[in-house]
Amino acid sequence: MATTFERKEYPIAMRLPAADVAMIDRAASLRGRSRTDFVRDAAVRAAEEVVMEQRLIRMSPEGFTEFMEVLSRPAISVPEMVELAKRPAPWEPGYEPKR
Repeated sequence: MATTFERKEYPIAMRLPAADVAMIDRAASLRGRSRTDFVRDAAVRAAEEVVMEQRLIRMSPEGFTEFMEVLSRPAISVPEMVELAKRPAPWEPGYEPKR
């Protein structure tokens, strides 16, 4: 009697220009990943972003009123964030790493 099993992996084939493959291979190499792993991770991450963008948020009218009230409040300054935003970026003149 033959045993059936559920397939856990599905092949996906793509036709890409050589320049695209070269870029993918270079990026995968920089990450220490195979082309397949790199492309799979990138595709899944992009798919998750699209799905999350389309996610419907439901709330009661009271909850929506409270949500809008919170958004309408004046912003509160966070001193640590202000200080961080004022620091020069690592590629800017004057940058000194924190010790």
